[in-house]
Amino acid sequence: MKRFKAYDIRQSYLLPPSPREWLPADHLAYFIDDVVEQLDLSAVFAGYEGTKGQPPYHPEMMVKVWLYGYCVGIRSSRKLERALHEDIGFRMLSANQQPDHWTLSEFRRRHVAVLRGLFVQTVRLAQRAKMVKLGQVAIDGTKLKANASKHKAMSYARMKKEEKRLCEEIARYFEEVETTDREEEEKYGARRGDELPEHLKTEQDRLRVIREAMEQLEAEARQEAAAEQQKRREKANKEGRTTRPRKDANDVEPSPKAQRNFTDPDSRIMKNADQAFIQGYNAQAAVDVDSQIIVAAQLSNQAADGPHLLEMVEQVEQATGKRPREILADAGYFSTDNVTTLSERGMSVLIPPERVRHREWREPSLPPLSPPAKDATVSERMRYRLKLPENRERYRKREQSVEPVFGQIKQARGLRQFLLRGLDKVSALWQLECAAHNLLKLYRAGVGLQPTG
Repeated sequence: MKRFKAYDIRQSYLLPPSPREWLPADHLAYFIDDVVEQLDLSAVFAGYEGTKGQPPYHPEMMVKVWLYGYCVGIRSSRKLERALHEDIGFRMLSANQQPDHWTLSEFRRRHVAVLRGLFVQTVRLAQRAKMVKLGQVAIDGTKLKANASKHKAMSYARMKKEEKRLCEEIARYFEEVETTDREEEEKYGARRGDELPEHLKTEQDRLRVIREAMEQLEAEARQEAAAEQQKRREKANKEGRTTRPRKDANDVEPSPKAQRNFTDPDSRIMKNADQAFIQGYNAQAAVDVDSQIIVAAQLSNQAADGPHLLEMVEQVEQATGKRPREILADAGYFSTDNVTTLSERGMSVLIPPERVRHREWREPSLPPLSPPAKDATVSERMRYRLKLPENRERYRKREQSVEPVFGQIKQARGLRQFLLRGLDKVSALWQLECAAHNLLKLYRAGVGLQPTG
């Protein structure tokens, strides 16, 4: 009979084993352990000054557990709690401690603003490892679902109709109460007789929520109108002419199609890459083409990509202290102002004025058009530049850099929907996601991080 190695699941250990002996030496958990030791967590520790009662879990341990969770695609506090019992990597990082899901969730909620700052630190770690060169930076956006249903949204026009209907229904009830005779006092007993029935109490709450949403939409419309008027005045002053507002900003009403979601009011209905409408956010990323390190990240509830371009480039400069040499982006980012502004700052820009299919960039180079005239528009000059073979080759790197990053985050690590609500919280989660992406790039590149001293 063939002999096998001894196996007895009930065998006790003479001495407690070390969790560090149960993982290969190059395991991701060890890398996260090493890298968090080098991060500045002073803002997290500052939140515990003066606290009393039972000693809390060590913040460094909690940060390691959450970062490792994001790296392996675990974002739910309940799933993280289970992993702390079942997964050796998590047990090693937590020193075999198992905080419950409420504690894990509360830590993330309490320090969400601080955790978003870890992203910039990962960019600087990548710089130190010489993985950020900024020769070319590709910028793109992707739509991600909010923690809300699109069926819980209502347009401004429908809000006005619903407000009118609810007001009429509640008023009609009070009119009926006023016309009742004294015999109904026996029916109401000791009550006043004018209390709203349960179904109208619910309707009154609904009316309050709708009015609050309408007020928010109206305030946003006034702010946008005032900002647009200020922009027109500045442009007129620059061109040496005068202008007057077409309408008082305080009198502007929202578009009838403007919507507000009652579950997550900060989210918006957007069209994703599959041309399907979702209730979500627009997640932006700027990627170093050579390494796929994310060097800038932000999240907004504005579906259009173009307005984010200049701010994304500024974030790259703030995070790295350097200016990219060339910016690559798709047609959604093209505008005369965007191209002109970046060019004036000394950056090369390759952004097609119209949408171009991926396969067209893989086709043999087309013969260039005649050089543009001196008075050619920015669009005409950009079309000519993108016909040149060397520029086509450089621009092709856009789809080979930033789009795979979104694939790694959304497909490989399963980010399809945010778990928290509100723009500030969700924005912080997106930057934490991008920090985890950068750490994985450093780990897979075999970077050995050295202590900073």
